[in-house]
Amino acid sequence: MMTGSGRTLRNQLSTLVAIILLALFLKWALTNFNGYQIQLLNLVAINAILALSLNFIYGFSGMFSLGHAGFMAVGAYVSALCVLTPEQKEIIWFLEPIFGPFANLHTSFFVSVLLGGLAAALMSFLIALPIMRLGGDYLGIATLGFSEIIRVLMTNLVPFTNGAIGLRGIPPYANIWVNYAWLIGTLYVIRSILKSNFGNVLKSIRDDEIAARTMGIDTTSHRTIAFCLGGFFAGVGGALLGSLITTIEPKMFNFQLTFNILLIVIAGGLGSVTGSVVGSAVITLMLEWLRIVEYPLTVNFSFLGLFQVGPTTIPGIPGMRMVIFALALMFIIIFRRQGLIGAREFSWDAFYGLPSTLKRFYQRRFGRARP
Repeated sequence: MMTGSGRTLRNQLSTLVAIILLALFLKWALTNFNGYQIQLLNLVAINAILALSLNFIYGFSGMFSLGHAGFMAVGAYVSALCVLTPEQKEIIWFLEPIFGPFANLHTSFFVSVLLGGLAAALMSFLIALPIMRLGGDYLGIATLGFSEIIRVLMTNLVPFTNGAIGLRGIPPYANIWVNYAWLIGTLYVIRSILKSNFGNVLKSIRDDEIAARTMGIDTTSHRTIAFCLGGFFAGVGGALLGSLITTIEPKMFNFQLTFNILLIVIAGGLGSVTGSVVGSAVITLMLEWLRIVEYPLTVNFSFLGLFQVGPTTIPGIPGMRMVIFALALMFIIIFRRQGLIGAREFSWDAFYGLPSTLKRFYQRRFGRARP
């Protein structure tokens, strides 16, 4: 029987081995995948960060928030303002001059991502002050309204954001190593918080806020802190996304972006860190693969090799992939509300206990049938 300390050491070594295997896979992918496939791997990591941040707010804290696109916009713009060089800013802001203090501001990419996350957390705090006492659908509608306000401000604050033109030429520092390093860091921080007393309090507020308040818990302050932490990682994800695609503009950060992240969270499983990562991989890849339905497709039909009909062109329907995903979301909500993973989590104890579990299952299922 393994002791608690031995189990902890085994789990830590297993985590280290898993990280090394992930690094080896990424190194192999860089030499064997094309640019499009590498871009998909980057999007999986960034979407996983965004899904974890929204799941922390919605799945673990019980706050229905639709303002994620706004927090991403704040993080993306602040990070871009920090990482762009003064020479680039002089070229980009040609309609109106950039706001004075930002003209010569220049930091490293790591610092710019942190500042983007902190700016998004500050915006989350300012939004939380008037609306945190709301709940349910009212909170979701309020956060959606603030997200739209942020997008409109990004369009009109030309000295800060360059208006509707947006920002071009953002240095592409968000490579595959950077994105997955931030994903691992996000996983570690969120898992650590959820295992702490603070995480247990958040879950109790999610399950029964009235009972938690009766026990003397300051539910408003705990929900505010959780809302700011989720906003911080949303800002980090926005900063990484802006650097990955090297361009940002206000219309990028509309409700559809929040909908995509919400779809990942629900598909993976509310209240599951593992579900957010798995859902990110599944939904990101499917969103890209289903682009085929939006473009004309030429196919050949044949029957048992005897005769052939074609080639036949099937017209594409712009926007059809989002219709398919809206139907998929409805299907998940109606028939599998718990998502792909549900509330379950991956753990090394369960992984190493799998052979014993399978053995017990086999004995229960087939043991009595033996002569």
